Amino acid sequence: MLEIKDSVAVITGGGSGLGLDVAQYWIRYGGKVVLADIAPNALEQAKIKINAPKQDLVSIVCDVTDEADCARLADTAIEKFGKINLVAPFAGIIKDRLMVSPDRETGKVTRKMSLDDFKQVIDLNLTGVFLTIRECSERMINNDCKGLICLVSSTGSLGTAGQVNYSSTKAAMSVIPRVLTAEFFRRGLANRIRCVAVAPGYCDTAMARGMNQKALEKILSNVPIGRLIDPLEFTSLVAELYRNEALAGDVYFIHGGLRIGSRG
Repeated sequence: MLEIKDSVAVITGGGSGLGLDVAQYWIRYGGKVVLADIAPNALEQAKIKINAPKQDLVSIVCDVTDEADCARLADTAIEKFGKINLVAPFAGIIKDRLMVSPDRETGKVTRKMSLDDFKQVIDLNLTGVFLTIRECSERMINNDCKGLICLVSSTGSLGTAGQVNYSSTKAAMSVIPRVLTAEFFRRGLANRIRCVAVAPGYCDTAMARGMNQKALEKILSNVPIGRLIDPLEFTSLVAELYRNEALAGDVYFIHGGLRIGSRG
């Protein structure tokens, strides 16, 4: 079993949401964090909220779609703390729209998902994750680190209307752990570096709390446990996946029983 105390987590998308929640959890249990986000103001606010000693928390403005930025992020962790134990590439965006939208009266397509909206989600949610874990895993190998690469998939990976871009990236997050585990196994590294994905359902984040309440009620009516997932439930799962070295190469859903046709 691995211990969080004194372990080093590299977290992207750390200025808000689940990335910030994981950072707070890591610090609370004695870990150290390299916190990255593309938004400087969000990053500063996150540091204030975490309120960790300077020797335990380093922040860095990082565009995860940029190779040089991702290399700098990984180098920062090694330079400041000498190791990387958890890689949590949580930076991501949503740009929802039906791929093609026919008019209800004429039946003709009047709107469609733009190429820019498709590519922005792919670039950040998939390419950004690839670059982050490629650079971090290289440093982990070269510096004899032991730990976990933890991706964020989603129940959206099962296919959600209006999310052909987002669902595609989250489906990719579901298969990457299997691929990387096989690659690490071939090189005798799988006992040192594991890869998994966590697939949350609807979580109690600022985004969810800001939703139209009627829309939120409709969502919750399909969740068997009848509520949103608490961020602490999500972060505690990430922590357990880190601690338990028998967990590798798979996707772990945390959605309160939600699935297509939850009522049977």
